Amino acid sequence: MVPDSTTGDHPMPKTNGAALAAFIARKAEIDAALDRIRAASEDHFFASPADVHSGHVTALADHAALLKRITDAIYAEGEHAPLGATEA
Repeated sequence: MVPDSTTGDHPMPKTNGAALAAFIARKAEIDAALDRIRAASEDHFFASPADVHSGHVTALADHAALLKRITDAIYAEGEHAPLGATEA
């Protein structure tokens, strides 16, 4: 017996209706995460300007790199670009 494909800890939906429901649920997860990131950004990622140090810069650089991986995947850029594509 071949195991079902999964998306994380959720089984892969087998019908369009189930796929749409799963898609909407995943989109809601992303929207909630983006809302939290936006709120943290508006609060300077919880760092007082007077207390910012190189550790804060390193943390933001790490976060920015993770976000770049996501945007590259969504927009087929960077390592997700089609073969032979050149970056602008």
